[in-house]
Amino acid sequence: MTTAIWQLSEDQLLAAAAEVSHQIQLLEARRIALVAEIDTRVSREKLGFPGPAGWLTSTTLLSAGKANKILALGRGMAAFPDIADAVNTGVMSLDHAALILDFAETPPEHLPQVGRDMARAALIKAATGPDARTGPLRAAITRLNDLYGGNKPPAEDTDRNELFASKTLNGRLALKGDFDAVTGEKLLTALSPLTEPRPAVDGTQDPRSPAKRRADAFGQILDHYLASSDRPTEGGDKPHVNLHIRLKDLTDLRGTAASAAGSDSGSGSGSGSGSGSGDDCDNATGPDCGSSGSRDDDASGSGHHCASGSRDRCDGDTVPTPDRGAYRDMFGDGTSVGWLPWMGPLSRNTSRQLACDCILTAIVMDDTGNPLNLARTARTVTAKQKRALTARDHGCAFPGCGKPAAWTEGHHIWHWADGGPTDMNNLVLLCGFHHRLIHHSDWEVFIAADNHPWFIPPATVDPHRQPRQSHARAGPHIA
Repeated sequence: MTTAIWQLSEDQLLAAAAEVSHQIQLLEARRIALVAEIDTRVSREKLGFPGPAGWLTSTTLLSAGKANKILALGRGMAAFPDIADAVNTGVMSLDHAALILDFAETPPEHLPQVGRDMARAALIKAATGPDARTGPLRAAITRLNDLYGGNKPPAEDTDRNELFASKTLNGRLALKGDFDAVTGEKLLTALSPLTEPRPAVDGTQDPRSPAKRRADAFGQILDHYLASSDRPTEGGDKPHVNLHIRLKDLTDLRGTAASAAGSDSGSGSGSGSGSGSGDDCDNATGPDCGSSGSRDDDASGSGHHCASGSRDRCDGDTVPTPDRGAYRDMFGDGTSVGWLPWMGPLSRNTSRQLACDCILTAIVMDDTGNPLNLARTARTVTAKQKRALTARDHGCAFPGCGKPAAWTEGHHIWHWADGGPTDMNNLVLLCGFHHRLIHHSDWEVFIAADNHPWFIPPATVDPHRQPRQSHARAGPHIA
């Protein structure tokens, strides 16, 4: 029988906390070993993903980053048993193991093999026990790289370049970068003319900090890039910012902006949902932003921050459906009306800013939030159909995947070669891996009565072959 925590003495509390921490370390090591074994033994068809990391993310509460780290540790420790022993016995933290594995897998170019083994042993010793600290360990690894690195000095080694982008819990994006001197010079040169303080007309000094000015400048550089005509295409379209929003919300936003600005503005009407795309509207904030959107069903988005599609509930739909809109309504703060494919919910004011002076692509939705059939008969998915599919599926529809729509392609459920039409009720967005999986395995997909895709796993995955909802409608695992 476990003693209640409040009944423990001070000494017992300290001992119990230390023991639980040790057991957690051992369980972490056990999970890494299990995932490494899955990596070598379980087929991708049974996993439903290219590797264990995707499966782990879809079946647990782990983030994709954490799952990938576990898989990388498992693969690395299989090649370096000395590091694995330290982790499996609970004398080295996983963070320290990851640092040493990174050094062991990509050692300095001019460090001989015997030196690599000796260096790894020294690093393991330095990272062992409760007194081990990350700072000195990183410093030792950096020193070894500097002494035995390649012909290029560290400042000029482009192989060390890294840029991390992580979405935070409060819906922001955190960046962390490490660049060589030339790339750093390019970035600072591009930022320099945009980061100068801008005093007000009355001479008041710019209140922005240097960090805030750099962040604003970085945003302007992105605006210029997205507005350029020679940027590469992705998924058959040039990259552009997408805002998914209901027609009713878009109309309300534009009406509010027009009223606040003291001017009348026309707006779309009718049932269903539409979507706007904000032109370069950075100087327009809230009510001061006009609303002169133009209707263009075939707009490519070139030179604009385009937005396409909406999959929220229609005005007459009073029953919440298990889609992204429903989860946004449940967990949001009640002020979100837009949805960005990469970043998620967007507030009323920022949605209004993006909807200002935009290209509008209207996609009519039915009562279940599904785009109405566009009745196209071409073999390939058209740009307008891709927008409509994005509005419905948001990305790869395979349960637990959700890769961005830009990385997907339209799959014919009833194959085109067998007479299947290129219509909305015969199409589903799938990433490359899951497109191949559906074609070459016993996984099946169909459009149900709710006009959304459902997936049937093979008997090897689920003996009962119970249908599974698409990723965007399946619950908390929302990309």
